[in-house]
Parts: sequence; structure tokens; C-alpha cells
Amino acid sequence: MEDIAEVLITAEELQARVAELGAQISADYAGKNPLLVGVLRGVFVFMADLVRAITIPIGVDFIGITSYDPTSRERGVVRFTKDLEVCIEGRHVLFVEDVIDTGLTLRYILRSLSTRRPASLRVCVLFDKPRTRLFDLPVDYTGFVLPDKFVVGYGLDYNEQYRNLPFVGVLKQEVIARANQHTAA
Repeated sequence: MEDIAEVLITAEELQARVAELGAQISADYAGKNPLLVGVLRGVFVFMADLVRAITIPIGVDFIGITSYDPTSRERGVVRFTKDLEVCIEGRHVLFVEDVIDTGLTLRYILRSLSTRRPASLRVCVLFDKPRTRLFDLPVDYTGFVLPDKFVVGYGLDYNEQYRNLPFVGVLKQEVIARANQHTAA
């Protein structure tokens, strides 16, 4: 807690909103047996809670991606590190995302998934940062709109830390500065 400047969303608020999303998805997909697809690792906390909140039969699969060039470590190059194990052709696919910032990665993923001819392809995001978006993307279910601040918790990390926090909080700037100094040294 000493690294957190403020709590933006409490654990109770998160659980209540995830339950609402689960109920809405259950109603919208009744009789369709949708496949929920998430990106490892950030989405695992949200996805686990969402799956338990959905009351209809569903399938689950995951992809892995990286959004940097492994040779230069520069951001912007998106590639799959783990592909789906389930065929999505003819399936109703709900892509579940933890956070959307610029939308570049999501756009790449949606384009890739749509070439596999699903019956439908919709998006559920827990945290949306529309001020950082570079272009419009279809988002069917949104949990929370976040300010343009660096947040951690409930699956969101900074240097693989803080994913286990049960709330979403703003990371103190001095923590980020200290980590950047350590990395530069």
C-alpha cells in the first residue's frame, strides 16, 4: 500500500461491476455457448471472476502476445507468443481484455481473429482509457473508464508487481522514477 498514491476502484466496486457484466453477457449470449478469449497475463484476474459471474455454458481460451520487438525491445511491434487452441470458425467469440489504452494491440488482435471467420466477434474490457485511444474500436461491454494515470492492481502490473492487489490504484510517481533509475543504472 505504501507504493499506491490513491485507490481509484475498490475491491467491492470491482466485484459488483464484474457481476453486472456477467449478468449482461449471460443474457446477451443465452443459447449461443460463446467462447471467451483473453490475452495472458493481465486479464487472468478479471477473466476468472467474469467466468464465475456468467451463468450460461461457455468456453475459454487464451492467446499470448508481445507488443515489442524482441531484438530492440521497442514497443509497437505486435506478435503472437501463444495462439488459440480452439477453432473459432462459426463460434460466437467474446474477446475479454483487461485494459485498452491506444488500441493498437486490440486492433491487431481483432483483425487476426476476424480472419478466422467467427460467427460473431465482440469485445469486453474492464478498464478503458479513451483519452489515449488512437482510433475507434468496437467495445461492447465496458467495466470502468479510467483517467490517464498509471494504475495497478486487479491483474494490472508495473514490472510484474502489484497484479495481486484486490483494488485498482494509482502508482506513486516516485516508485516509477525509482524503478526507472534502477533500470538505467
